[in-house]
Amino acid sequence: MRPEVQAFIADGPLPDQDASEEVIGRRVQQLHAVKGPVTGEEARALVSCFGPDDCYGVAWTLLHLIETGPNPVLTTAPGPDANAWHRRLHDRAVGGVLDQRT
Repeated sequence: MRPEVQAFIADGPLPDQDASEEVIGRRVQQLHAVKGPVTGEEARALVSCFGPDDCYGVAWTLLHLIETGPNPVLTTAPGPDANAWHRRLHDRAVGGVLDQRT
């Protein structure tokens, strides 16, 4: 796994929208340091980095980065208590939305 992916993962899930601009900016810089396509291993690890909300759109950037790797990343449907981003990632892969990038 590339060092820039490891660094992003080491900081844990994305913060929520109440985080400071400094914290969100640092996570954005870390995320932009990761160039796609990602490997299957990297994509599976990055899935753990979704936070509780969209973090001012940063979660969408993370989702699109994960989608540059082999799909589907999530091979089974997430359970009812799963993070909304996990469900969205799975639904997009299964539903064929990847080509539309919406």
